[in-house]
Amino acid sequence: MTGRADTPPVITAENLTVSYTLGHGLLAAKTRLDAVDNVSVTIERGSFFGLVGESGSGKTTLGRALLHAAPISGGKVTYQDDEVRYDLAAISKAELKDYRKRAQLIFQDPYAALSPRMTVRDIIAEPLEVMGLTKTRQETDARVREIAAKCRLNLEHLRRFPHAFSGGQRQRISIARALVSGPRLIVADESVAALDVSIQADVLNLLKSIQREMGISFLFISHDLSVVAHV
Repeated sequence: MTGRADTPPVITAENLTVSYTLGHGLLAAKTRLDAVDNVSVTIERGSFFGLVGESGSGKTTLGRALLHAAPISGGKVTYQDDEVRYDLAAISKAELKDYRKRAQLIFQDPYAALSPRMTVRDIIAEPLEVMGLTKTRQETDARVREIAAKCRLNLEHLRRFPHAFSGGQRQRISIARALVSGPRLIVADESVAALDVSIQADVLNLLKSIQREMGISFLFISHDLSVVAHV
């Protein structure tokens, strides 16, 4: 799916490198591992960008680097929307705090991604409270209900805990948590890989619907070409 031709890309990576130093102890030899090596990517606004690769190819590391959740060792990453423009390789703490609400991640495993000690309401509301995006509990609850409805969650279930839900329902909760801060970019990292085939299409269709309705850009990471073809 193509983006908006009249606007600059939401994020651009130029010759991006992400490196880690391996080796522990005083006498151990230190070696450098380039998990991402000289990669350039452009994601247009309001588009689905599919990133396909086998396990260990660096696709998850690339996605995390675009979220500033992995070290940028070389190259340049630029984020831009109608309000701000950030160079992620040189981003300040204040800018990074703002960037967190603009770029979010949907995790692969819907079972490990949700705290079993928090209700669905509290899980979705947590980004709002941590980032200070709402001022009152009433305002927070209204936003949580709005996003839960977009993700086709039963509002009566907001008081329940994650163990009461299936994998597909849990992934909807994860999607709602990623959406609640109003992001412009979402990295969906193997977001349906842990789901049954019968549930995958339902979640993919939800992501497509959200993308069209809210104009969000998606970096969709997968090892499965058929899943990427679906979106």
